Amino acid sequence: MANPKKKHTRMRRDMRRGSNWKIEHLHLSKCSHCGAANISHQLCAECGFYNGELILPRKVKEKKKEGEGGS
Repeated sequence: MANPKKKHTRMRRDMRRGSNWKIEHLHLSKCSHCGAANISHQLCAECGFYNGELILPRKVKEKKKEGEGGS
């Protein structure tokens, strides 16, 4: 097995290791229920559907009545 003749600097080592780092783009697809863009094989954040089934129902905020309230 080959051995290095001289020591490589930390900078050279880190540049070699860092050159293989890449940013991967997200693979987006359309939701079959609402048409929003979402990550493949993940639950839709907009409607809560996955593979045509409702998995996580959305929470709806209740509106306050006009008569009720603080001061």
